[in-house]
Amino acid sequence: MRHGKKFNHLGRTTSHRKAMLSNMASSLVVHKRINTTVAKAKALKKYVEPLVTRSKVDSTHNRRMVFSHLQSKEAVTELFKEVSIKIGDRPGGYTRIIRTGNRLGDNAEMCMIELVDFNELYGFDEKKETKKATRRRSKKSENEKNPTDLKDESKKGDDSSIIDSIEKE
Repeated sequence: MRHGKKFNHLGRTTSHRKAMLSNMASSLVVHKRINTTVAKAKALKKYVEPLVTRSKVDSTHNRRMVFSHLQSKEAVTELFKEVSIKIGDRPGGYTRIIRTGNRLGDNAEMCMIELVDFNELYGFDEKKETKKATRRRSKKSENEKNPTDLKDESKKGDDSSIIDSIEKE
């Protein structure tokens, strides 16, 4: 039975699990993307998203609360300086889990967990407007053709007759 089973213990003791999640969260904040197993990524998502929400308001209390979870001054500084600015208007969902297949050694399901606003591939803000290339001809009637078009057509006829005469020889 699963009574009272709120989260995945990941096969570790409480202290080992807390230390592992703290290290993974620090790495995620500093590097913006890490590779891990799906089970650890799901546990990390529940661990790090409240910390990111807390970083939206830069106060001494919030910094101390986040530091108690991350245990890294560099990660806390990065979280409050860079990450909180990018995710300031986002109401939640700060991380994305992308499955990458199975690990060779033990066939564990692997994934990449990343902070959503730091992926350049999905950057919707910087769209480059490109002209749509059409392969259709313009819808000009025969009467509206430019005189230069008529000259080009006469040249085409001359070229084709030259090519035909060369082929006959």
